[in-house]
Amino acid sequence: MTGTTRSSGGLDDRRKRLLFRCWHRGTREMDLILGRFADAEIGNLSEGELSELERLLEVNDPDLYAAITGDKVLSADVAGSLFARIKAFPIADGNA
Repeated sequence: MTGTTRSSGGLDDRRKRLLFRCWHRGTREMDLILGRFADAEIGNLSEGELSELERLLEVNDPDLYAAITGDKVLSADVAGSLFARIKAFPIADGNA
């Protein structure tokens, strides 16, 4: 997978920005983790979940990746229920 499979058509500006930011993190691993999650879920996230995603995107890639893999714990103000959903989200597409 090389990038988003979801069109940003029909999304409000906030969701479009978040979708772009999820696919353009700086490290390929985080692009794939957050980008695939955003492709699948961005249209269904509540306003609170969008705010949580914005906070997660402020965490630098090495720290966020370490938290996703279980090597680090994020602070409670960043790691909420959305983070748990991202951690549990299947990232393999079966075409690798």
